[in-house]
Amino acid sequence: MTGIIDAHHHVWDLSVRDQDWITGPAMAPLRRNFTVDDLLPEAQPHAVRTTVLVQTVTVAAETPEFLAIAERSELVAGVVGWTDLTRPDVGDRLAALRALPGGRHLAGIRHQVQGEPDPEWLLRAEVRRGLTAVADAGLVYDLVVLEHQLPACVRAAAELPQLTFVLDHLGKPPIAAGTLEPWATRIRALAALPNTVCKLSGMVTEAAWDSWTVDDLAPYAATVLEAFGPARVMFGSDWPVCTLAAPYAAVVRAARQLTAHLGEAERAEVFAGTAARVYGL
Repeated sequence: MTGIIDAHHHVWDLSVRDQDWITGPAMAPLRRNFTVDDLLPEAQPHAVRTTVLVQTVTVAAETPEFLAIAERSELVAGVVGWTDLTRPDVGDRLAALRALPGGRHLAGIRHQVQGEPDPEWLLRAEVRRGLTAVADAGLVYDLVVLEHQLPACVRAAAELPQLTFVLDHLGKPPIAAGTLEPWATRIRALAALPNTVCKLSGMVTEAAWDSWTVDDLAPYAATVLEAFGPARVMFGSDWPVCTLAAPYAAVVRAARQLTAHLGEAERAEVFAGTAARVYGL
């Protein structure tokens, strides 16, 4: 394996806009600016050669900013941005993003479905129309959802076979509680669809922040690797959110331990090949 692609990280500048999800004392360590320059010294010692920068807020202006970062950065190779999927002109908006400086780096779209009170938000007619536009634009769709929203993900992926759905953070399983069901059954249902992919990311913040071990993460990683197969799993750090529970180095180390049983070619898929192929990096 010649290098890693970190398929999921964030940046933000609180002087540009607030990150209104960073609230409460536990989240206080994240209430500062995080830049690609901050990530570089964390990532480079682990042979991370490129990354995917993922949206943080449902604000249209953020995506052009991220595309500009990708255009001038040697580290960021792809951007998963945001646009309002419910607008009738979503196709035009995606084309406009592609025409911006750095627009060639647009790889996917994401919406904070986890914050939607409707567990079937993805199945709404206007959202389905938007997802179809994402597929028509040759982009993928990142799913940031909670466990109870996974059945809607399964239906959406089944109804839109032309669109690749990338599940962020394993669908946020209850690692701290140590339970597998019904998450595992729902994961297997999603993985049964060939147009789905899963990120091996976000596990440490679903575990007990101050006391997690790799053994705590292992059943969840094993379920995903078995269900999707290494060619449909990609590593992501979820930096800087991961730092609430672990430094960057510990996240990479845990991912290596959780995939140590795989063959060299399979590990290469998880740590680079899948992300390069799915996001067109």
